[in-house]
Parts: sequence; C-alpha cells; structure tokens
Amino acid sequence: MTGSSRESVLLHPLGTAAAPVPEMLCIFGTGDLGRSLGQRLLQSGYRVVYGSRRPHSCGPLPLGAQVMSHVAAAQSARLIFMCVHREHYAFLETMTPHLKGKVLVDISNNLKKDMYPEANAAYLQRLVPDATVVKGLNTLSAWALQNGLLAGKQVFLCGNSAEAKQAVAEMSTKLGLTVLDKGSLSAARELEDFPLQLFPEWRLPLRVAVGLTAFFFFYLLIRDIIYAYVEQGKDISFRITMALGNKVFPIVSLIMLSLCYLPGVIAAFLQLYRGTKYRRFPDWLDRWMLCRKQMGLIALGFAFLHAIYTFVIPTRYAVRHKLISLVVDEVRPNNKTTPFYFDNTEAWAQDSFYMLGILGFFLYVLLGLTSLPSVGGSLSWREFNFIQSKLGHLTLCICTSHGYIYGWNKFLRPSTYKWYTPPGYMLCLIVPSVVLVLKALVLLPCVDRTLTRIRQGWERTQPDEEMVKATNL
Repeated sequence: MTGSSRESVLLHPLGTAAAPVPEMLCIFGTGDLGRSLGQRLLQSGYRVVYGSRRPHSCGPLPLGAQVMSHVAAAQSARLIFMCVHREHYAFLETMTPHLKGKVLVDISNNLKKDMYPEANAAYLQRLVPDATVVKGLNTLSAWALQNGLLAGKQVFLCGNSAEAKQAVAEMSTKLGLTVLDKGSLSAARELEDFPLQLFPEWRLPLRVAVGLTAFFFFYLLIRDIIYAYVEQGKDISFRITMALGNKVFPIVSLIMLSLCYLPGVIAAFLQLYRGTKYRRFPDWLDRWMLCRKQMGLIALGFAFLHAIYTFVIPTRYAVRHKLISLVVDEVRPNNKTTPFYFDNTEAWAQDSFYMLGILGFFLYVLLGLTSLPSVGGSLSWREFNFIQSKLGHLTLCICTSHGYIYGWNKFLRPSTYKWYTPPGYMLCLIVPSVVLVLKALVLLPCVDRTLTRIRQGWERTQPDEEMVKATNL
C-alpha cells in the first residue's frame, strides 16, 4: 500500500469521529426576536428547536430549525430561551413537570419602568420554581441579531445558579458577545431597565455639545451682533440665523473632535508616568474614553452643518447685495479709481483655507464611516487603529490648520478684539493645539525618560514603610 493511499484511509475516519454532536437549544416564541436568535444560534453551530402553540402554522422559521409543541421542545433541550412577553407566561404553570432542572433564559423587556411590581425574571422563577432562571441577552435586538452586529457587544447576565449562568455565558461567548455577570436574580430589575434608557452613552457628549453651542452662540451674539448695534449703530440681527450659526458649528465641531483624542493623550502620559499600562485609569477618564465615539459622531454632525451652511452662503441676499454693490462702484462713470488690486498672498491663503476645509471634511466622513459597526467589523484591528488613530490625528491637524489660516492676518489687528474679547475661532483653537502638542510630546523618546526620572524622584521622597515602622517603635 502506498503512502498516499494510507493517508486517504486514515484521514476520513478521523474527521468523522472528531465531529461533535451540536447541542440542542430550545426557543419558546416564533416572533421576530425568536427567529433572529434561532438564526444566529444555527450559524454558530447549535441545533435549534422551537416550541409553539401552533407547530404547523407558526410562520417561516430559519432553515434547519425544528418546531414542536412546547412540551416536546422543552424535553429535547436543557437550555430554553423565553422569547415571549410576560403576559403570556401563564402557560408555563401547566408545564412545570417538564421544566424541572431546565435553564430558562429570560430575555424579555417591558414598555416602561415599574410596569409590574416585580421583575419579569423573578415572576418567571416564581411560576416555575423547579427550573433555574437566568436573566440576560435582553439588550439584543432582532435587527442586531439578523445583521450579525454582535462582535464585542456587551451583554449582562444575572441568576442564582453559577452553573446555569456559566452555561449561558459560554453560549453567548460563542456568538461573539462579551458577558458581564451582574450577580443574583435580584439584579433582574436593573437589567430590564437598561433597554429603556434613552441614549445612555450619548448623554455626556450631548451635554458637552449643547453647552459649547450655547456658550459660543451667546458669546458671538454679544461680540458680533450686539457690539455692532451699540458701537456702530448697525442692525445686523439678520446674521443670527445663518452667519452666526456658521461660526458656531465649526467651532463646536473642532472642539468636540479634539475632545475625542485628548483623553487618549492623557492616558498615555499616565501610563508613562506610572511605568505600566495595567493600572486602572481614574473613573472620570474611563467614562470620558468610553464616549469618544459618540463625541466624534457629534463632531461630524456639526461639520456637516458647517459644510451645508457654507455651500448656501453665495445665495444669501446680504452676500449678493454686497457683491453687486462692489461691481456697481467699479463701473460708475465718475469712478476714477483703478481696478481691484489682486492680492496674491490673500489668494493663496483663501485657496489653502478652502482646500484644508474640504480635505478635513473628507477625512471627517471617513472616520465616521469606519465607526459604523458594519464597516468597522470588516476591518482588521491594524486597519481600524490606523484609520481611527493615525488618520484621526491627521484630521485634527488639518482642521486646526484650517482655523489658523482663517485668522492668519487677523491675530495682531486691534479691531479683531471687540470689547477686548478674542474672536470665537481663536478660542476654539486652544484645545486642538494643546492636544496636538501633547501628542507630539508623547511621541518623543525623551518624554519617557523624563517622566521616569520624575516618578523615581517622587518615590525617593516618600518615607520607606519599614523605616516608618521602626521609627514608631
């Protein structure tokens, strides 16, 4: 017998013998959530059986799934997912003998907080005392399950049995989820309230954005509109709707973009100072870093508004009136002045200003697209890190340069500082400039050595613990 024939004889039996039998999982409920969950479980290598009141007329189910009566489905699996509403739990009382020793995963939610006197999971445990109830996976939506947007998504579990929670956690990990154990079943009420929270991760970024918008709107309102009325007797209140907004939006956008990268720089300095990356950051920094994606998307939204406002500027009546007046002054018969002087430096500055704005906006959009789960999930970690970090700092640098060129010849003019206050674009350049300088310092090798010396010097100034004890004795 030749070597090739021996290999062909050995490989086939080994492959068939090594194939494990997939675990059977049961789902009560054939609605959108039940069908989507079953499809994901089948794709992850499980076998799925549905329990239904009408097994022969329950609608289309995922290919490869079985459908039986509730009793038959419960007897064929150890893990049962409850994809039915709380008001339909009553049928479980008649199934108590068939659910003994089973693990019931309650993934139900309510329409509002405190809708019932007790949590759904606690109510389910009271209905079926011989089963083990685990609350979890209730933060997943049918849409997320259908589109496969589960990689790295965090889900919560709670229950009174560590073994039951471990079984659910292993299944969740196989789906690509990150599991967080919230303790006993008494935490079920807290878990059921999570889906009812309105944009919890967006609250801090939205508050920052609203605060910045309000501050700069009233700051520029006083500095531009009220100043012109008080000092020059001009009524330019019509600028509030368009011109003033087109100043506020880019300012807030640039500051919000800076705030996306400032916590990363602060974290880098902390790690260099501590000499390790394994110590926990302060709570305020952790919270800040967790909402960077939301800050970036809000910054992109303000950049979009700035781009749209800029695009419609030439159609405004005030702008057209100003341009026509300049042309009329030039063509009047008694006008003896020479034609407009072409300032080459001004032309370079304005073209560079627009070029940086267009390029910065393009990179803005690119960052926003890669932050979408459907796009970011298709990238490797190195590709995602390159876009979000390297191109992100490049975007910040370009947009900051865009602001500097806007005021390149205005910083030293006394007329720039109305009522001794700096214009808004000067204020908005402070934060991004600080971020870029700190980022440059982090990249310098000497910074690591300097922070190490500072840390070592600080440690030498601290009293030795053994010396303190000896002194006290």
